[in-house]
Amino acid sequence: MSTHSTRSARDTAQSADILRLENVTKRFGSVTAIDDLSFTIRDGDIVGFIGPNGAGKSTTFDCVSGALAPTSGSVYYRGEDVTGRPQHALVRRGIARTYQTFRPLNDRTILENVALSQVPNSLFSLTDFRADTEERAREICERVGLEEYLSQTPDELPHAGLLRLEVGRALGTDPDLLLIDEPFAGLTSDEIDQTVKLFCSLREDGMTLVVIDHNMHGLLDLVDRVVVISFGEKIAQGTPEEIHNDPTVQEAYLGGEL
Repeated sequence: MSTHSTRSARDTAQSADILRLENVTKRFGSVTAIDDLSFTIRDGDIVGFIGPNGAGKSTTFDCVSGALAPTSGSVYYRGEDVTGRPQHALVRRGIARTYQTFRPLNDRTILENVALSQVPNSLFSLTDFRADTEERAREICERVGLEEYLSQTPDELPHAGLLRLEVGRALGTDPDLLLIDEPFAGLTSDEIDQTVKLFCSLREDGMTLVVIDHNMHGLLDLVDRVVVISFGEKIAQGTPEEIHNDPTVQEAYLGGEL
């Protein structure tokens, strides 16, 4: 096969990936948080992104979402090199993320928080909302299970409600790719089950999800594939069952149960 044909075949395969990282490294001074990391996310997948605490998971999300620029390497979204582009530009392209540390506007109602997420200009006035903006915000609140809390403020919500608000605010940007940071932390078993159902419904609507967690609990019934990192390096990838029984992954977790 010619070099041109080989390159064309590779480009066609890569174009099916919604996200691709190639040799991404992120350093903070002498500390390497991400070390030559490469992986792909296929369109429509739900992928678990796991590793011990401090492995570099959130920093990877920062580099993908535009919060940080990689020190080296490349990030591709739908085949386009988006390395180092600012977060607001990537939001417009269809990438959204949630944060483990919730960042709601506590002086606004739940409905207003979600409505404001639809507006890229943070100086936009609530009094200028179009009827369809508010209606869309109501639909999102219903979708994530917050329809009973529309007039309340975020500080009145329980932890699980704050998670749903964080997801709702991300959905307000109408993403194709949603990066979700530690959604199961602090949830009860029933709340985890409800959250899994929500994420599955988002995938059914065509969204691609990458979900960070520090272990496999809560992810086994959700994800198609798992990428595992430790000290910023990819150490394994595969199905949940393969990862669960991988001795390299077990060693990274210091012999503990996944």
